[in-house]
Amino acid sequence: MLEKHPLSDPTIISCLNTHYGIEVASLTFLLLGADINASVYKVQTLNQKSYFIKLKQGHHHDISVEIGELLQSAGIRHIIPPVKTIHGRTTQRIDDYTLIVYPFVDGQDGFNRNLTDDQWTILGKVLRQLHEIEVPLPIQHRIRRETYSAKWREIVRSIYAHIEVEPIADEIALKLQKFMKKNMLAIRRLVDRAEKLGEKLQNQSPKFVLCHSDIHAGNVLIDGNNTIYIVDWDEPIMAPKERDLMFFGGGVGNVWNKPHEEKLFYKGYGKVEIDSTILAYYRHERIVEDIAVYSRELLLTTAGGKDRPEMYRHFIGMFAPQGVVEIAFKTDKAWRSKEENLSY
Repeated sequence: MLEKHPLSDPTIISCLNTHYGIEVASLTFLLLGADINASVYKVQTLNQKSYFIKLKQGHHHDISVEIGELLQSAGIRHIIPPVKTIHGRTTQRIDDYTLIVYPFVDGQDGFNRNLTDDQWTILGKVLRQLHEIEVPLPIQHRIRRETYSAKWREIVRSIYAHIEVEPIADEIALKLQKFMKKNMLAIRRLVDRAEKLGEKLQNQSPKFVLCHSDIHAGNVLIDGNNTIYIVDWDEPIMAPKERDLMFFGGGVGNVWNKPHEEKLFYKGYGKVEIDSTILAYYRHERIVEDIAVYSRELLLTTAGGKDRPEMYRHFIGMFAPQGVVEIAFKTDKAWRSKEENLSY
């Protein structure tokens, strides 16, 4: 999020001092992330320690912390565990927000720094470990489960009518309307194919594993020692492994779309049979979700301020050469070819 939540800096500083015992020397808002519901900060303390602060709108269940503890117990070290409050809690409510504190890792994410061959292989190994973890039933019951819901497809379809009428008087809304009109065939194709593939999967019972759910380049952090960390465990899901595997070779943010990178990742991940139907579904459905979120925010409201141009850039970037839309369609084409060959 590129604009702060309305919570004042003194309120955040007071919370950190009262509930974490952190004596704040400086609180710096960071222009990071595409999550429109979260603001992030860097805190420097009086004794020269640094922390990464995440402030999310609403009161969020701390399942991400339970997942972190589960991963640590499974021997996965490529995560950054949160700092606990003085009362042992892993999150802290502040008015209508949830505060999470992490040690600050000085590094760059995968959008700003290419992974080395070794890092690709390590990332593959870590994901394999994640997908092989036996998740205790009490934790499973608190994690989302894949249902192949039509929620995002229905939202996009509801937006169609707004493409044909004059939008709110806003420059970004007008630009997006024009862009969506130009790319309407592709948008409808994405929605319709996601629906067909989702309907097909409703009748299947693939194995569900613990998935990160959003492991794109922005959620892989590389520090100064070249150690990689997987961050942002806010939305784990029990789903087919392809829920995570779609990102490798998927082109989110116009990176991670090179064949040699995918090959190195699977060198680390190990031998695996990928269900092409599920892979095609997720590569379509994730784009549909982004279209739903961004178009609703940009066409139906003028809220968002400085976030609006960034959201617009994210939107049009999906349709760039070798971007997620092109790769999703290629994945679908490969799936169709396989289905046709199997029918003979």
